[in-house]
Order: sequence, then C-alpha cells, then structure tokens
Amino acid sequence: MAVKTFKPVTPTLRFKTVADFSVLTKRSELPSRPKKLTSSKSKSGGRNVYGRITAQQIGGGHKRQYRLIDFKRDKDGVPGKCVSIEYDPNRTAWIALISYNDGDKRFIVAPEGLKVGDQVLASDQADIKPGNHITLSFIPVGTFVHNIEVTPGKGGRLSRSAGSFGQLMAKEGVYCQVRMPSGEMRLIHSNCKASIGQVSNLEHENVTIGKAGRTRWLGVRPTVRGVAKNPIDHPMGGGEGKSSGGRHPTTPWGKPTKGYKTRKNKRTDAFIVKRIN
Repeated sequence: MAVKTFKPVTPTLRFKTVADFSVLTKRSELPSRPKKLTSSKSKSGGRNVYGRITAQQIGGGHKRQYRLIDFKRDKDGVPGKCVSIEYDPNRTAWIALISYNDGDKRFIVAPEGLKVGDQVLASDQADIKPGNHITLSFIPVGTFVHNIEVTPGKGGRLSRSAGSFGQLMAKEGVYCQVRMPSGEMRLIHSNCKASIGQVSNLEHENVTIGKAGRTRWLGVRPTVRGVAKNPIDHPMGGGEGKSSGGRHPTTPWGKPTKGYKTRKNKRTDAFIVKRIN
C-alpha cells in the first residue's frame, strides 16, 4: 500500500497526501451490519462535568459513529469469514467485519494482509496466519502479534494502532517475553492472548495533513505557542522582543515536556525486562 499524492493545482494539494483507500471495500459492496455494532459518540469539547476546559485545543470536528470493536475475540472455536475491510474514523487502523458461522457479526482490528473472503479463527489450534487469535503459549517464538492482552480474558490492550506490532521473543515459565512497538521488552503471562500479524494501514505515519482545515475536521483546534503568550498565561511567556523562553520547555502548569518521566505504576516495574532510553 502506498500514500496517494495529488497534482498541485492548489497550494493545499501541493503538500497534501492521503492513505490509499483502494484496499477498502467499496461503499456499494458493504454488507448490512447489525445496529449493535455502532453507537453514538458525544463530544466534550475538552470540558469536564463542570463545564471547565481541562484538555486544550479540542473542539469541532466531523460527527462520528463509534464502531464497537471486538478486542476480546472470545468466539472460541467458531470460524469466521471476513466480509469487508472498512475505514474507522475513530482509529488509525482499518477494521474488518467478520461474519461467524453461528450468524454473529463483529468488528475486529484488521491485520495487514487480511482480505475479503479470508477465514479467521480464535483458537489455540488455529494456524499462524493474520487475523487468528491465539494464546501466547501456543504461538511460535519470533511471530509478529498485535491486540495483545495484559490480563488474561480482559481483551487486547497493546499494539492496536496502525502499523504497530509486538514480537514474541522468548518463553520463560509462565511468562513470555514480548518486544513492544516502542522497543521495550516486557513479560506477559503466557495465558494472555494475541492476534497474529501486524496492524493494517502501515503508511499512516507518512500521511501529510496539508492544510489547517483538515486538522479542524479531526476536532483539533489551533495551538498557540507558550513563548507567544503573556507570563500570566504560560511560564515561557513574556520577554522583550521574540524571546525564546529562557528555560526548558514546560506545560502551562510548569511540568517539563521533554525527557520528564511520567510513569508512576511501580507495581508492574518487575515485568519490564528492558527499557528504552
């Protein structure tokens, strides 16, 4: 899959790129799906229950229906068939609609290489091919996996964004060593499950927005630099002329924004075999 570019007939199109949507099922060919697979998604505008803005630069954007994704993949032993590959406005990866032999239909995160008509199965006896969901202890070492569980039975939590994958590196007793997309090595219980393959839409990171309006469609409002503000509004504001701030970059509340450690969950530190710098 490649990134699609445009003939620069306008200033915007000179830099704009989009994903190649040719891998998706055409609108006229999309199968009917149960209403239970989608739900309404309200917008907060970055405001909490008291109406105060707690998340900056959020507002507007196109309306979206939320697609309910089956991260648990708990249809054990029931074969399913991929009937469509679809776009999901709520995530970077494509999603696949799976029709199971018992009549049930569910969305899953589509792995790279999954095509309409392919069979998928959630079982420890399933083949090692994209889309199948298997317990880590039954997956060969070296296999690329995504939608990885952290707690057995609670559904996939890791490696769910476009192009991401983990790699099963070793098995030690009741734990498996999995290399995270960040490069971190982590111990995960061997009873946890994962889907085979790499997440679809690999070229997502290479897409160029191209214009401010496209960012607004995504619900992101303009961002004002801290050094352009007044001292009362930001620690890096103020100064005569174009001052660069005079201190290390911080948030509006004074927390460092580069190189500052934010991890606080010491309970799971023992499961990290190798950290990244």
